[in-house]
Amino acid sequence: MRPLSIAAATLVCLQMCFAADLTINPTTTLAAQTSNNTSASSSFKTASDGNLDATNISKVNTHSLLYPGAQTKIFAHLELWWGVPGHIDIGYSSTDAAHVNQQIEDMISRGIDGVVMVWYGPNNPIDQAAQLVMKGAESHPGFTFALMIDHGAIQWDSCNGCAPPQALIAQLQYLEQNYFSSPAYLKMNGQPVVTDFDIDLFYQIDWTAVKQALSSNPAFIFQNDSGFSHAESDGAYSWVIPTITDYGASYLADFYSTGAQFPTKQTWGAAYKGFNDSLATWGMHRIIGQQCGQTWLQTFAEINKVYSANDPLPAMQLVTWNDYEEGSEMESGIDNCVSLSANLSGNSLQWTIKGNENTVDHYTVYASSDSQNLMPLTDLATNSHSLDMCNYALPAGNYSLYVQAVGKPSLTNHMSDVVRYTANCLAASAPPPPAPTATLTMAATPSSVNLTPGQEATSSIVVNAQSGSFNQAVSLSCSNPPLGLTCAFSPAVVTPGSSGATSVLTFSTSTAFVSLIRPFSKPENSAFNPYLLSFGIMGFALMGGIDKKRALKALALFSVICLALLCSFCGGGGKTSTQALSPSAAALSPVTVTVSGAARSTQASTTVRINIQ
Repeated sequence: MRPLSIAAATLVCLQMCFAADLTINPTTTLAAQTSNNTSASSSFKTASDGNLDATNISKVNTHSLLYPGAQTKIFAHLELWWGVPGHIDIGYSSTDAAHVNQQIEDMISRGIDGVVMVWYGPNNPIDQAAQLVMKGAESHPGFTFALMIDHGAIQWDSCNGCAPPQALIAQLQYLEQNYFSSPAYLKMNGQPVVTDFDIDLFYQIDWTAVKQALSSNPAFIFQNDSGFSHAESDGAYSWVIPTITDYGASYLADFYSTGAQFPTKQTWGAAYKGFNDSLATWGMHRIIGQQCGQTWLQTFAEINKVYSANDPLPAMQLVTWNDYEEGSEMESGIDNCVSLSANLSGNSLQWTIKGNENTVDHYTVYASSDSQNLMPLTDLATNSHSLDMCNYALPAGNYSLYVQAVGKPSLTNHMSDVVRYTANCLAASAPPPPAPTATLTMAATPSSVNLTPGQEATSSIVVNAQSGSFNQAVSLSCSNPPLGLTCAFSPAVVTPGSSGATSVLTFSTSTAFVSLIRPFSKPENSAFNPYLLSFGIMGFALMGGIDKKRALKALALFSVICLALLCSFCGGGGKTSTQALSPSAAALSPVTVTVSGAARSTQASTTVRINIQ
């Protein structure tokens, strides 16, 4: 009976080998998903003016808060006075080159296109900080910067004996010589863009004379709705106005309405989380409440009331990236005041959320074998609050599950406590149900992109209903991208409705990208096939002329070899191994990535061809 027992064990091994389709391959950690992931100093703690301490925030692309198909340039308004006497300590200095680079990378990770820096004249710490930002922008292709001249530049840095107009001209000529020629400087129709803050409030300036004194013919973007009709105006920008009691909604509505009357000039919108100048030495206790993230979302909603892909908003500013003294900084994140709890009912993972769910972009469910290293299982829309774990063929064993409420752009993320789970789905080895008939269409624009290692390439994924309206949430994913290539969707979950929905798919590689991979099936390509050997042994055992005792021993040997070889070759569940290609071979072979969209009852897909440069 012993050989039969060993043979039975071999069959169990075979069954487990082909039933366990999913293994835990961690791509992140619990620490990474809960610790500070911003450029704010980890030493900064929540302040009385509403600034949040450095925490884990959403890196969903900020453009996702705008109307579908928006190509609006989003600029963060950057303050450069940190580390200068007279300002509070926020844990870093604006003249720290390493931190400047960290800020730019944080902005890029949130989908921000560039910065507008406040500037107070030449040859001072703020000017030094601005030059560091310029160098940082130049090292990040596609990231741009512009300068805002504050009225204080004339007050504190005027040339000796100069009247305010002459002082302003001297400062703009300094910008021409030191900044405008940078390849990263923001230009509009070839003109370097300059904004100002309160210069006309404090001084009488002949802007025509100013412009004539410059060889670069800069484009001037002035303040507020009056900026559209300003002399020499190329457009106007909006700001946060803390004296308005409706969180600035009426001011923004009037600004956008005025901008529509000047179609040949640029309209720059504004979004902000709130305002509180109680920590500023110049403060007047002016406050716009954050409303747990609602003020932030409402400022984008004001834009979306007026603009669309057919009538786009050219640009907007986030006011501000890091004004910690006026309580408007978004660098450390925006608190959405949400809490999340999860539990298990049978094989159903369930969760509940307290707070405003409209501040959540989607939910991500993670699985872990050790409670520290996490593998994302799926992203789910905010109308989902449970997940059937039997949808995932996890091998029998104990796991840790987590649910993360991923905030809308720059809002806080929230991770549930660990939920212990023992995989016991008896139907895990059953064949999957047939794919539902697709009632969606998906298309990629462009369908072929060029990608240089260390940089990014994007394609817009458009999801439409084949007919009528499709109101289920569709989760987007890439199917088996090659090693070293990553896919990121913004947003990762869309609801097409009747007019369709668009997500921006970003492909990227690290600068250390060495090769792509090509999957191959180990049994088909292996030079040694265990089955041939095992059946040879079995044939030998059953040959005529051998007594029964020898046959049983041979059969036992056959079973042991099968058990060892099959279990080692299946490697925990039908996985394929990989074979590296050389960089030259990779460059000769474009990669095709399948992009899938799945809802509760529907799925669809499209492909994107990636040409590795």
